[in-house]
Amino acid sequence: MEKQVELLQLIPLFKELTPEELEHVWNIAIQRSYPKRATIFMEGCDKEAVFFIQDGLIKAYKTDANGHEQIMSFLKTGDMFPHTGFFDTSPYPATAKAVVDTVLLAIPLKSFEQLMIDSTNISIKVMRAMSEKIIELQVKLQGFTGQHVQDRGLAFRLKLAETCGIHNNDKIHINIPMTHQEFASTIGTTRETVTRLFNQLRKENLLETPRSGFVILDYEALKNWVPK
Repeated sequence: MEKQVELLQLIPLFKELTPEELEHVWNIAIQRSYPKRATIFMEGCDKEAVFFIQDGLIKAYKTDANGHEQIMSFLKTGDMFPHTGFFDTSPYPATAKAVVDTVLLAIPLKSFEQLMIDSTNISIKVMRAMSEKIIELQVKLQGFTGQHVQDRGLAFRLKLAETCGIHNNDKIHINIPMTHQEFASTIGTTRETVTRLFNQLRKENLLETPRSGFVILDYEALKNWVPK
């Protein structure tokens, strides 16, 4: 049980829980494995559980009337999804798909609601952590909407480097295969704009774009890059 408790402690939502309280959470959790490209749930389906990423990477996206994907976020180890959480019984707001082989912890809504009813301490601690997460998301949204499209593109790439990057000497490898259209959907612009941005960064030897993802050649230079 010690390893399971250590795993749950990595999840921000449960960071204030005691080992004994974490054991109660683990007892209602279900561990599930998904291969690359597997769908976890579809947008609009009834919500039955909330998921936490034990290991892997998840893409959350919505689909418009023309069948085009609008990527909402990429989620890494420790992240919870959907962000609507445990206290909203509305259908899943987006489709979630595994980008790589992924292991998840699923916590059924009804089981978690009963745990919250049975333990006031767990309820208070979880709600406090969720409030902090809401504030964090609000700050991110404000910063994102106020940026120029090129700044949004750089900010998103730098965020991927921080959360999913693998350091190899001076290079940072981000092994997330994304098309230009997917990247454009994520930052709210067109594929042509993203293509121009990538071409400029490659020309200035700041970025490589193999099929497996992206390689940042000089993180500090990219962080301080100013479009010409």
